[in-house]
Amino acid sequence: MQNKQILIDSLPQGKLTAKNFRCEESEFPAIGEDEVLIKTTALIISAGTRAGLQGSASYAGAPEAGRVMNGTGVGEVVTSNCDTIPAGSLVTASTGWQQYSVHQGRAVEVIPADHDPVRYLGALGISGLTAYFGLLEIAAPKPGETVLVSAAAGSVGHLVGQLASIHGARAVGVCGSDIKAKVLVEKLGFEAAVNYKSEDFRKALKNVTPDGVDVYFDNTGGMILGSALFRMNKGGRIACCGVVSQYDTDKPEPSPKGIPGLLINKRLNMNGFLVFDYAERYAEARHQLLTWLDSGELQFLTDEVYGLEAAPQAFVDLLSGGNLGSRVVRVN
Repeated sequence: MQNKQILIDSLPQGKLTAKNFRCEESEFPAIGEDEVLIKTTALIISAGTRAGLQGSASYAGAPEAGRVMNGTGVGEVVTSNCDTIPAGSLVTASTGWQQYSVHQGRAVEVIPADHDPVRYLGALGISGLTAYFGLLEIAAPKPGETVLVSAAAGSVGHLVGQLASIHGARAVGVCGSDIKAKVLVEKLGFEAAVNYKSEDFRKALKNVTPDGVDVYFDNTGGMILGSALFRMNKGGRIACCGVVSQYDTDKPEPSPKGIPGLLINKRLNMNGFLVFDYAERYAEARHQLLTWLDSGELQFLTDEVYGLEAAPQAFVDLLSGGNLGSRVVRVN
């Protein structure tokens, strides 16, 4: 039996293309002591993975051609040499972009049998955990405050706005199309949403934040961060989650105007974070997120593609804003 894999064929120079990857079949992996063999059923593609290819994400390791593209997946344990993880278990792990992968038992998380595994690629996975800790721990919105979210229709952003609403804040989204803006307001309960590609974006942003912005959850950096800085109220908080506008390029823009001047004059707290710093509290966060999911207060959107071979183009499309919610590849 062969193992289908998507390898990094070459590191991107400038924008990522599907040609930076290649599909190969390798020998079926064998497992050792305390290891499990996972058959991947689905995996998530996230914009942050592009930072790893760029070499700007310390947690992703140094980028290297010829290796399996990294990523998180869910699947079934087909063979186990680990007493605590029997064959047949549903699990999530850093599977990479491949059909089968071998892991130490300690590196695998078992998914409760009555849970939808795909939730662990979004609302109960890194996206949901990032939204939870980034908003509630870093930014700590108060009832009645205005929370502005960039990339608001993305994997993390669409959850952040809903969490803000759950906590009594006024959620305003920035996204890349009028269709996405409509979904944010009509389906996910955002108070308002604006399209940053529109000619009158700055005016529109001012109109939907008449009392300014108290919390800004930044997924993009660049000019959207620059626009948000000028709308911030004194004592506002900025949670820096990602810089997606600067990932898919070999010439990142400099920091926007207003740093550090506006931070000083407006007494702003601008705080970067990595969700991995909260690993010991994942169970706490998942318990609360699951409660909101089951009650219907929180909705999780997936944007699905099918077949492992579709992953490279799906990644390229995501970086150009083609997704709505979490982009999930159904491997089989």
